[in-house]
Amino acid sequence: MDQSSIIKKNINAAISLKQDVLNNPEIINEINVITQKIIDCFRSGNKVLFCGNGGSAADAQHLAAELSGRYYYDRPPLSSEALHVNTSYLTAVANDYSYNEIYARLLQAIGNKGDILIALSTSGNSSNVVKAIEQATQNGMTVVSMTGSSGGKMKDISRHIIRIPSTDTPRIQECHMLIGHTICEIVESTLFPQP
Repeated sequence: MDQSSIIKKNINAAISLKQDVLNNPEIINEINVITQKIIDCFRSGNKVLFCGNGGSAADAQHLAAELSGRYYYDRPPLSSEALHVNTSYLTAVANDYSYNEIYARLLQAIGNKGDILIALSTSGNSSNVVKAIEQATQNGMTVVSMTGSSGGKMKDISRHIIRIPSTDTPRIQECHMLIGHTICEIVESTLFPQP
């Protein structure tokens, strides 16, 4: 397959999957519910934490920055962070305990009742993310998961879940970012409406 064919194939696959998401009332409703939960969380003085691995870690950090920095316009910052950004902590806990403990251990320290954990995993089976969800639930946090079609182990332990109807990791991650950006836009415009 030549380069142009690969480019067109991937763009067509992305459009097709996003059309599937658009036409899925269950997903649209869940995005609405989750967005309102995040708005209520910030209004109550709580925070939104993110976790994921690899590309999902990059997406987690990106979305946390949209909330704690800004999205479309200048406004006060919102308390949001990705749990993997402290490399000294991450490598110490992975070395001294286990990589599976990196998020759960940090949530023991900083995850409070009323906070939200947004967990990203295309498979839904990432062990450290599953343990984070279990710890967040124990802390009284609300858990929001974004996965691929099966939901994996995360499906049965998450309060809210958005399952992208695909098994194609890059296309799933692109949908996670689209949904994440949409949530950030609504949160920003609701909490800090422009005159």
